[in-house]
Amino acid sequence: MNPESDPIPGAPMRADALRNRSKILAAARDAYSDGDAGASLDAIARAAGVGIGTLYRHFPTREALVDALYATELDAVIAAAPSLLEDYPADRALHIWAGRYFQFVELKHGMFETLRSGWAAGTIATPDTRSRVTETIAAFLSAGSNAGVLRNDVDAKDVTASLIGIQLGHAVAGDSPAQRERLLDLLLDGLATGAAHSQSQNPTV
Repeated sequence: MNPESDPIPGAPMRADALRNRSKILAAARDAYSDGDAGASLDAIARAAGVGIGTLYRHFPTREALVDALYATELDAVIAAAPSLLEDYPADRALHIWAGRYFQFVELKHGMFETLRSGWAAGTIATPDTRSRVTETIAAFLSAGSNAGVLRNDVDAKDVTASLIGIQLGHAVAGDSPAQRERLLDLLLDGLATGAAHSQSQNPTV
């Protein structure tokens, strides 16, 4: 009997099954990161070093695989924040985290057609990605404000929207990674304590 077959509902996954699941997700991540949105499940299984039957036991459909990969990567992005704040000043931590967020968004682009069809059909739950990202950015801003390195008058939603805009511009216009980094630098410079800012006013004539 295959050790991964017929698991007891609710029972912890065996160590070998967990390893195989991780290898499948890693192979899928590589495929979608390379822009191969149509990568076959057979190819993903081969890259993971498992049989196609093992892949199907974990992920019966492409939608199930993409859903799990998306959730895993989003969790990893969110979970990276606390350790970055422990290891770096808040402004530097936010910079590093934004780079990790861009990688996640690029991966999402590779999976987008499958995600969109799954969301429309109800086979993939619509994630609360934006709210979770915004909450994470708010934690960076709060830590930076407390440390005196980031402004205390910035709405985390505005930073989220700015990051999305930078990444969309990079994807649509084909901007270079160096230009995206410069745009990120400009955004973060504007968040620094003492950055020039003013409320918009109606012009007078």
